[in-house]
Amino acid sequence: MYEPIRTKSVHRMGGGRADYPHRSRGEELDIQLAGHLSALLAVTDELGLDEAGGQIAAQVARLRGAQPVRRTVPQGAEAAALHRRAHDLAARALVVAASRADTAAAILAAERMDAHTAALDLAGAH
Repeated sequence: MYEPIRTKSVHRMGGGRADYPHRSRGEELDIQLAGHLSALLAVTDELGLDEAGGQIAAQVARLRGAQPVRRTVPQGAEAAALHRRAHDLAARALVVAASRADTAAAILAAERMDAHTAALDLAGAH
């Protein structure tokens, strides 16, 4: 009853999968993890935690292939709020690192979570 289509559709987008770049799941997780760690680095720098900032910067550099931009002058925000923010960012990084099976980043994120929890406990702001 119907005649088969003999020409290519005019609605087809490009020539297939090779027309645009694809990233693997691992590459997407690397990008996400580097983003979370970069945000954690910004808060860590704002708190003036140089040693921890250096460790985080090393992980960001490993994931991105370039050194991250670092804040050198603390902005003077409330320390407890910064510790809470840093704890939340470290938790996000831990989730992504665990799903990516990145042991080094997961250990670093867990250590930062512990450090910020301890700082909040000392300040009585937890």
